[in-house]
Amino acid sequence: MRILWLNANLLLPLDKGGKIRTWHLMRHLARRHAITYLTFANDAEAEAHRPAMREVCAELINVPWQDAEKGSLRFYAGVARHVLDPLPYAVAKYRSAQYRHSLEALLEHGGFDRVVCDFLVPAVNMRGTPPCPSILFTHNVEAEIWRRHAENASGRLSRALYQQQWRRMVRFEARTLSRFDRILAVSDADERTFRRRYGNHVRSPIDVVPTGVDTEYFTPTPEAFVRPKHLVFVGSMDWMPNEDAVLFFCREVLPRIRAAEPDVTLSIVGRAPTPAVKRLAQEPGIDVTGTVDDVRAYLGSACATVVPLRVGGGTRLKIFEAMAAGKAVVSTTIGAEGLPTESGRHLLIADGAEAFADAVLRVVREPEMRRRLEREARTLVTNHYDWSVAAAQLERSLIDAAVADAAVEPALIRGPAAARTLS
Repeated sequence: MRILWLNANLLLPLDKGGKIRTWHLMRHLARRHAITYLTFANDAEAEAHRPAMREVCAELINVPWQDAEKGSLRFYAGVARHVLDPLPYAVAKYRSAQYRHSLEALLEHGGFDRVVCDFLVPAVNMRGTPPCPSILFTHNVEAEIWRRHAENASGRLSRALYQQQWRRMVRFEARTLSRFDRILAVSDADERTFRRRYGNHVRSPIDVVPTGVDTEYFTPTPEAFVRPKHLVFVGSMDWMPNEDAVLFFCREVLPRIRAAEPDVTLSIVGRAPTPAVKRLAQEPGIDVTGTVDDVRAYLGSACATVVPLRVGGGTRLKIFEAMAAGKAVVSTTIGAEGLPTESGRHLLIADGAEAFADAVLRVVREPEMRRRLEREARTLVTNHYDWSVAAAQLERSLIDAAVADAAVEPALIRGPAAARTLS
């Protein structure tokens, strides 16, 4: 097949869960299919990564773009510009005439057999109906993330803003789900949420493409190199659910842990920490690394990985990577949502500051229990969740995809109604 793959970001560097998932799936697909990858990126970044991207795509096409750093004046100016926009800000900021024109030219002249929209965002630049089967690859139920942000917001204004973004995302997500011939979810839980929340908007088949992990890359560290009271959090720190998680952990959970075990330390590992996360490094025993070349050293030195997420959707690659690395995991229910794990066997699940602190203390104080969790977790991912399994499911879904409406002409629909960007 010839596949047109739409994304809003370059995949490299592999510093986000969504990038990692897409990279491994595309890498397997690229062995049998020709993929053209259309994305936003500045020219220098695209050229720097173009040679390495050949591992996952035959052609890379970039639309010039420079995202604003979260917390910067440019970021807040962008938010302000979209206060009255009917689209959620996370989508509206990617509305681009140049991306739309590139997409339409590719669809009109590229002879593609399938078009894959990776995440919801690229759909904002799709007009009309593609001339080939279209697949929406969802990594989360995006509206659920905003709903949970609103639930956890502390101030009245903050809660109101999150509720506004949640309502806008519900409308956009519902309309977007209705436009594609096939939908891919990353867990059974997400598939059920789509059906429950969007009802008649979801008329197409939903296939579940499971989360995988590179079990050869992530391997256990010898016990001698493990710091017995050191914890690690891994994740992209410019993703708001991760920021919320580490702030919650450091402000409400870690003090409870240290009341019992004063020597417990924490590394927060991940790209683009926000100003609020950077300030955590001023506290004793907390290290904020920013981008690292290889996360395995940080995983290897820790006695446990913490995933204190209160907001989120999809599935957490960081949990499978920690399990493959032979690390005990302590997670909230939301953090482990959608993963086929059993609390007390593969990891510990605890909600609320006190329960989470107690679970971490168990891992720190009970080395035999910790080692049992590590063995069971490594066995689970090694036996059942290699990326090749997920890629095979994705390939089957692409092959099975069919145009939903046979009456649609095999050409990009144009005209006044189709010329409006979805809002």
